[in-house]
Amino acid sequence: MEKLNAPSRLRSHCIHIDNRGLISVTGVKDVLSFNESDIMLVTEAGELSIEGNELHITKLNLDDGQVVVEGELIALEYSNAATVKGGIFSKMFK
Repeated sequence: MEKLNAPSRLRSHCIHIDNRGLISVTGVKDVLSFNESDIMLVTEAGELSIEGNELHITKLNLDDGQVVVEGELIALEYSNAATVKGGIFSKMFK
C-alpha cells in the first residue's frame, strides 16, 4: 500500500572542519550564492553563511545534500530565514 503525501525524508545535517582549510557540510538543500569570500547554503537547520578567503566549492551533490568547500575559513553563521522562505507563499509564487 502506497502512502499518499508522505513527508520527504529529512536529511541529517552535519559539519566537519579540517584545520580551517576544508569544510564538509551535509543536509544541504540548495546553494543560494557563492564567491571567493562568502557562500550561502540552505540546510536542514536553516541558512548557513560560510565566510572566508579564497573559498572554492570542490564538491557539490544536492541529490545527496553534500557540499565540500576548500579555502581559509573565517566564520560560520546560521539564519532561520530558510524556514520562512520554504513556506507556502514561496511555493505559490515560484
